[in-house]
Amino acid sequence: MLPEGAVTREFAGGKMLAAKDDGIGLITFNQPEKRNAMSIEMWLGFGEILDEFAEDDSVKVVILTGAGNKAFVSGADISQFEKNRNSADAQKEYDRVTGIGRNKFIAFRKPTICRIRGFCMGGGLAIAMSADLRIAAEDSQFGIPAARLSIAYAPHSVKQLIDLVGPAHARMILYTAKRIDAAEAERIGLINRMTTVEDLNDVVLDVARSIADNAPLSIQASKITINEMLKDESQRDMEAIRKIGEICFDSADYKEGRQAFMEKRPPRFTGR
Repeated sequence: MLPEGAVTREFAGGKMLAAKDDGIGLITFNQPEKRNAMSIEMWLGFGEILDEFAEDDSVKVVILTGAGNKAFVSGADISQFEKNRNSADAQKEYDRVTGIGRNKFIAFRKPTICRIRGFCMGGGLAIAMSADLRIAAEDSQFGIPAARLSIAYAPHSVKQLIDLVGPAHARMILYTAKRIDAAEAERIGLINRMTTVEDLNDVVLDVARSIADNAPLSIQASKITINEMLKDESQRDMEAIRKIGEICFDSADYKEGRQAFMEKRPPRFTGR
């Protein structure tokens, strides 16, 4: 997806890949033989990549994608269920370990885009819903099969689903466990945009480059404010919103934005 010159690094024994180019970081879920189902090792590798991208000032925006054409992430790796999720206590340990990567993604401060093609199911949909933006090819399918496995879908993910599509659509998706196509996902707000298979890469990269060219501090302020306003009023961190607002107005980028506007040229933001 990125230019051929972009160096790809392997994590989780090659099942997670990381690359970066021109302000864009790329994370690839790389288990195509299992439709990119997430193993425990992949969750840990995911967290390691996020740590690196979080500290790398050259990375302005991160794209997440699945290897191959069959799936973004089809869910959790069911082959690990018998050993790692065979009881309530085992499930708690599984949640603790996989939660390391999951919580790092939820707390990740840079904008994230999911490039979705094929199956985006269960835990894969939970990953997508935790991202800032979701762009999907027309052949994509979405669903939460928890009701067919007698699994309680995680409360945080249920909240995200409700925030995106509302309680009525959330009930339909969770109660029926049926798949929906990309057109329906776009209609109900589960994804931001549907596009053709042929245009998917170009559309995702165009959005990513637009974000990468904008002021990082302003985008960070928007992400913090949106996330806080989605919380119950009593839980909102208004001090964090106030602080990032002050950082924006005191930044060199704010001065550069004003100067570029007056000089009728593209701004050159540094994130400071």
